[in-house]
Amino acid sequence: MTSFLCAIGTATPAHRIAQPQIAAFMAEALQFDEANTRKLRALYRVTGIGHRHSVLPDYGRANGDFTFFPNTPGLEPFPGVGQRMAVYREHALPLSVAAAQDCLRQVPETTAADITHLITVSCTGMYAPGLDIELVQALGLSPNIRRTCVNFMGCYAAFNALKLAEAFCQADAKACVLIVCTELCTIHFQKNHEDDHLVSNALFGDGSAAALVQATPAQSGPSLALAAFHCGLEPDGRADMAWHINDFGFEMTLSSYVPRMIQRGIRKLTDDLLQNLPVQLRDVHSFAIHPGGRKILETIEQELGMSTDDNRFAYKVLRDYGNMSSATVLFVLRELLASLTPADAGAPVLSFAFGPGLTLEAMLLQVQYA
Repeated sequence: MTSFLCAIGTATPAHRIAQPQIAAFMAEALQFDEANTRKLRALYRVTGIGHRHSVLPDYGRANGDFTFFPNTPGLEPFPGVGQRMAVYREHALPLSVAAAQDCLRQVPETTAADITHLITVSCTGMYAPGLDIELVQALGLSPNIRRTCVNFMGCYAAFNALKLAEAFCQADAKACVLIVCTELCTIHFQKNHEDDHLVSNALFGDGSAAALVQATPAQSGPSLALAAFHCGLEPDGRADMAWHINDFGFEMTLSSYVPRMIQRGIRKLTDDLLQNLPVQLRDVHSFAIHPGGRKILETIEQELGMSTDDNRFAYKVLRDYGNMSSATVLFVLRELLASLTPADAGAPVLSFAFGPGLTLEAMLLQVQYA
């Protein structure tokens, strides 16, 4: 029995900050001299990111006007985990509600009372009673709804949520699953001069995406059938993409070797996904790839013989939002869904996401049109 991704809603914080403004904040916070500031600005220019969103206005301000970071040289005393988690708890719920409401508006035949399962996804904040329970109350969901939390898996976690949703629909044809991925990456800025941290600070933004999965397609417009999943691991990369909790927030490691490892594994991942399916790579013309960074997108294009236009949805999301961890691939899939027409019915869609491990996730979808 096939399950269907019927709608995707998105939401971002109000603070939309241009990449050069964020670079200026970082240079001041890190107390860089003129030469290092020039290098940092160059790094930010080549990311392919135009703007990012944050729940913190500070990234668009100068020292003296900060509301979260101290208005001191070097931002001392630097905010600890407790202060950052307080920001997460304040902002995660309203952002999640906005994304969920945007999702449900697209499927008027489905109401809050119809939702049987709720899956919340996040790697940037935790508390209990948590976001899942608060969403039940804020959205008016049944108190008997089945709740599952997918935590701390990183950028590929939306794939695990979709796999869970598919399993729920396989077990119960009446299942109606709401997935909510909410990430506040920018609350975890690390004041560190190492290259890995400079790159992480240049890429990540805040956002939320909600998806509705059920055993039947939407009654109107496009849906995406969840045709197949496959997961690969490159254990040699476990130290090159990592996510740890330290005294001053959650610390991301993202080394320059990650694209090379993805290059080594992406073709095998694709071949393994498609080997038992009546679809070959040459049949696929629609892609929804997690934009972990511009170099990652370029590497995949080279290995799979894709064009930049094939990757246009990923580049658009990267430009407009940056990398929002688990929510990002759903933003890309939303762009793809919005582009579909009845002529696309039956077309295959290939989707990828990557994260700590190094984990490589692949998914094949098929366009349905009502």
